[in-house]
Amino acid sequence: MTTFRTRTAIATAALVAGLSLTACQNDDAVGAAVPAGSAANAGSSSTAGSGGAKASAGTAGTAGTGGSTASAGNSGSSAAGKTTGGGGSSQNAGGGNGGADSSACTTANTRVVVSKVARPVNHMLLTITNTGTKDCSAYNAPLLGFDDAQAATQINEDSKPQAVVTLAPGESAYASILLSSAAGDGEGGGDAKKLSVHFAQRDGGGSAGNPVTLNLPAGTYTDSTASVSYWQSDMQDALTF
Repeated sequence: MTTFRTRTAIATAALVAGLSLTACQNDDAVGAAVPAGSAANAGSSSTAGSGGAKASAGTAGTAGTGGSTASAGNSGSSAAGKTTGGGGSSQNAGGGNGGADSSACTTANTRVVVSKVARPVNHMLLTITNTGTKDCSAYNAPLLGFDDAQAATQINEDSKPQAVVTLAPGESAYASILLSSAAGDGEGGGDAKKLSVHFAQRDGGGSAGNPVTLNLPAGTYTDSTASVSYWQSDMQDALTF
């Protein structure tokens, strides 16, 4: 089993400040193959707008299923052949870049999807798709928080790629989330209902733009061994961690 080294200090302050910034919407029941998910569309406004029902892409890979999504106000198509998913409801949420590096991927220029996967066990897949008109870079690893966690989920340092993942419009990047130890040796376990996602700045000094909060499928169990990989350009590469 891959060992993990904790890299939480740089993300904790940004995570605590942002955990309550975005609105969530209840998921539909998770189906056996590609269940419906809930979506939040990030716009340029810093306040929540009115939501309307519409179809939203979930994510499935070769072993994935649809999940909760968040997308930018300027919607774009997912990379061909990389994602499929079920429809869901949507609402508008603020998605400004917060003065961060304009080259960074944020909620203002990406759609964010979290999905269950069949393999490896105890994993989920986080997918972002560039919905903007310019390239954006997925720096470092996503900064995650389950429910009301006061510290960011640890980052799997073994997953660090050789180069930053840069996305052209329509392209996607992936990060795997280990929810709990397969050996059952984690502590403080319980079912999580929400996942807060922050994007990292290039220098790793904090978060870029506003976070997004996604609803998790029922029965998403996490414990103290939970971790997230760095962004990867290939789905299967992400799921190896």
